[in-house]
Amino acid sequence: MIILQTIGFLVLEKFLLVGLIVSLSMIVAMYATYAERKIAAFLQDRIGPNRAGIFGLLQPLADGGKLFFKEEIIPLASSKFLFILGPCLAMITALLTSAVIPWSTPLHLFGKDIPLQVADVNIGILFIFGVVSLGVYGIMIGGWASNNKFSLMAAVRGGSQMVSYELPMGLALIAVLMITGDLRMSVIVQNQVAHGWHIIYQPLGFLIFFICALAECNRTPFDLPEAENELNFGYHQEYSSMKLGFYLFAEYINMFISGVVMSCLFFGGYDIPFVNEAAWGINQNLLAIIGFVVLMTKAGLFIFLFMWIRWTIPRFRYDQLMNLGWKKLVPLALANMVITAAVILWLNK
Repeated sequence: MIILQTIGFLVLEKFLLVGLIVSLSMIVAMYATYAERKIAAFLQDRIGPNRAGIFGLLQPLADGGKLFFKEEIIPLASSKFLFILGPCLAMITALLTSAVIPWSTPLHLFGKDIPLQVADVNIGILFIFGVVSLGVYGIMIGGWASNNKFSLMAAVRGGSQMVSYELPMGLALIAVLMITGDLRMSVIVQNQVAHGWHIIYQPLGFLIFFICALAECNRTPFDLPEAENELNFGYHQEYSSMKLGFYLFAEYINMFISGVVMSCLFFGGYDIPFVNEAAWGINQNLLAIIGFVVLMTKAGLFIFLFMWIRWTIPRFRYDQLMNLGWKKLVPLALANMVITAAVILWLNK
């Protein structure tokens, strides 16, 4: 009976945590669209959304409602099952990556510690890479199933871009894993809390990882799959209503999760810089809340940086995109990995 109660409590705990993380991701994605428009307006000396609610704060709700009530159109010549599967797959893979992220230190409730992490698996970062690599299928399936040549061209671009930039991203990550010696996200964060943030030891690795994250999220200057002046509208040209909304939301969720992952890998996750939180002597739950706010602040700064870059740097040509990935980033990531390995061997003599 006690075992059944323990299992039931664990399942309930995980269900609640999953629900909170999904809700958080959706809310952040929703208001990231508002932030994008406001930042663009500021950089272009405009006002931006200011009609729906105070300072336009209800604009994301108005945009979401518009997508819900728009007519659902499925082209007659499309492959209907795959046409619907594409945006669903893009959304699912975007949300799945959050499962192994340690959002903060454990909460203490009902006489036990509850970790703010859905699954602390021993291949945590590999899980993220595996799910991210599946995200390309959402783009490829949607572009092909539309039976539109521009959508297909955009999907092929997106697929080749994501596959190309996963390689230098993985090589940059190997250098970090050499330092920590573990694939679990919780251990990677705890190692930084104890020994200093990885950005100190791996500045080049972070730069490579950040550039690749821009490409993986299809963000400017790597938004070749959505190049309106070349491909009309991109791989989701034939989509409408919430299927289009899924694609758009998936991009912003990917951007948010990318910011959280980079914060955990290079900037200490929920760790507060230059502060020993353990010496504060405050309640464990309050410490967990502070850690969560710190992680969200770091992720928010990355989202702002993504948006700033979008409205500042022009789009690359496709040949420039591939040259950067294969001829610049891959050799740099390999050199960074070899130098890191040599330094670790020298220090451990």
